[in-house]
Amino acid sequence: MQFRTLIPLSKTNNPIDYNSKVISLGSCFAVNMAEKLDYFKFENHTNPFGIIFNPVSIEKIIKRVFKQELFTEKDVFFHNERWHCFDIHSDWSNSDKQELLENLNQIAKTLVQQLSNATHVIITYGTSWIYRNTESSEIVANCHKVPQKQFSKELLSVETIQKSIQNTIDLTQALNPSINFIFTISPVRHVKDGFAENQLSKSHLFTALHQVLKTHNSQFITHNYFPSYEIMMDELRDYRFYGEDMLHPNPIAIDYIWQRFSENYITEDSLLTMKEISEIQKALNHRSFNPDSEQHLKFLSKLQQKIKSIEEKFPHIKF
Repeated sequence: MQFRTLIPLSKTNNPIDYNSKVISLGSCFAVNMAEKLDYFKFENHTNPFGIIFNPVSIEKIIKRVFKQELFTEKDVFFHNERWHCFDIHSDWSNSDKQELLENLNQIAKTLVQQLSNATHVIITYGTSWIYRNTESSEIVANCHKVPQKQFSKELLSVETIQKSIQNTIDLTQALNPSINFIFTISPVRHVKDGFAENQLSKSHLFTALHQVLKTHNSQFITHNYFPSYEIMMDELRDYRFYGEDMLHPNPIAIDYIWQRFSENYITEDSLLTMKEISEIQKALNHRSFNPDSEQHLKFLSKLQQKIKSIEEKFPHIKF
């Protein structure tokens, strides 16, 4: 007997393996998946400019690095004793303006190279709700705790999101024609916007994204959709799979969604390597009651042999 609804998944034509170079962009759920890629030692870069939730702000970053537009003083502002940029997450805010600009421009240069060399880009959209700076009329990625009266809140239309996603694809392909896309909608509910408003927001993302994906399919490039939101809502429809805020997936849910992802988007050979790496990671975290014992020294010797074998096979992997 089956007591839950399983979301059907088809294996991708262009799976990730240990020779792949992956870039993960988007919401906090993108970070959850990227942490799994990091744990299993795939070559992965995550949100170089920090977490970004809405499609237009992701597009703006891609457009900036594609055009190689440097960040200048007009792109930053001073608030609460730190310099910020509305297009960038507050993780990069800095008390020194020049240092902030240098950091952002270095990241932009690096991201161009990463996108040019990547085999896969995973993009996770979180919300259709955006904040627009009333002074500049620009959509911001982060408000940086600037008073809310300086912004207007809007719901992006399906047409605007669709155009933004298409632009993101076109700009990325202009840098790297052979890159593979994996899109997903974050399972995190943004109930601060309201429950009905959150559903409306997600529905705009779903409609726009699937309209775009309908137009993109070839034997060389696959534009994939991974149903992380649907898995959370249908396969894991129980609050025991949520964190304390009852909004974010907890570690069990993340592990399960990762399992569903890896079964369909990672090669079978790589799944075997993942198992070896997981054993090494667990062994590295092991703490012996008697570190000087002969048994523990043998354990460490075998562990180093396993590590050496993996690192020789995949030079980019370091433990």
